[in-house]
Amino acid sequence: MIPIRDINPSRTVPMVNYAIIGVNVFVFLTELFQGGDMARFIYYYGLVPARYSVPEIASYFSFGQQIFSFFSFMFLHGGFLHILGNMWFLYIFGDNVEDHLGPYRYLAFYLLCGISSGLSHMLLNIHSNVPVVGASGAIAGVMGAYLILYPRSRVLTLVPIIIIPFFFELPAFIFMGIWFLIQFLNAAGSFGNATDIAWWAHIGGFLFGILFLRLLGRVPSTGVTHFTRQLAERKTTHRLQVIRPTGPVEDQNLYGTILITPHEALRGTQKVVNIPWGFHNQMIRVTVPPNTREGNILRLDGMGKRMPDGRRGDLMLTVRFEAYHR
Repeated sequence: MIPIRDINPSRTVPMVNYAIIGVNVFVFLTELFQGGDMARFIYYYGLVPARYSVPEIASYFSFGQQIFSFFSFMFLHGGFLHILGNMWFLYIFGDNVEDHLGPYRYLAFYLLCGISSGLSHMLLNIHSNVPVVGASGAIAGVMGAYLILYPRSRVLTLVPIIIIPFFFELPAFIFMGIWFLIQFLNAAGSFGNATDIAWWAHIGGFLFGILFLRLLGRVPSTGVTHFTRQLAERKTTHRLQVIRPTGPVEDQNLYGTILITPHEALRGTQKVVNIPWGFHNQMIRVTVPPNTREGNILRLDGMGKRMPDGRRGDLMLTVRFEAYHR
């Protein structure tokens, strides 16, 4: 299952989430420049349980180095697919959690989830000398928080079956439930065996994400948080939108609504619209011309119903304004 996007747009630009993604990419590029010293670099900055449980190994590291590894390991990755998958999940789900918590509480939340996921792995692999790297545990915490905050938000999901891509809109609680079940089954199956993936770190991060959401939700936001949110207020809606058109049986046209902001209406914009048609979804590029007014109708020729005589109706999209403010 690959999430394409959720239909729950954030009201502010997720600056911290973007910064976290940027730091991960920077650190990964730093890894690539290590060349033959890559294994040593990973061992030094990754999270190695044996460094804390085996005195002979622990003696090679200072107290500061041991503490720093609890932070640095979550910014390292084992390859292109590893970092690409992690950053995509963080991009999809992190913006809404940051929108709810605010930038500063979100940063604390993310780091706490990452540290907790590392501890979860260590408790069940206390003598392992294999480094654990990756943001998966912290991102699992973000997903746990997303589940609590937006359980019924729908996630547009790509499910490749053999070689055919199918798109489904799944409620968040179903998407997260399937994801968590996969993690648990893999963790249970690998218990006591060596594995390249820290499944228990994913599970721990997910559960601690739910806990930390509750705890940090009780911490009041400050005036600085309010000021930062005003600076980060969005001026655009999401580029990809899901539209479920409707129309009378006898009408060859279909009707739907497209959301833009007044800022986009003034300057013009382009959106990619996903229209569910059973198992076959259509992706359509829609151009909104400058100076569009709310209530204007955009006509997409030939995108309506196919009538018995072979004629094809149009898709009529009514423009609605969605202002991102609190």
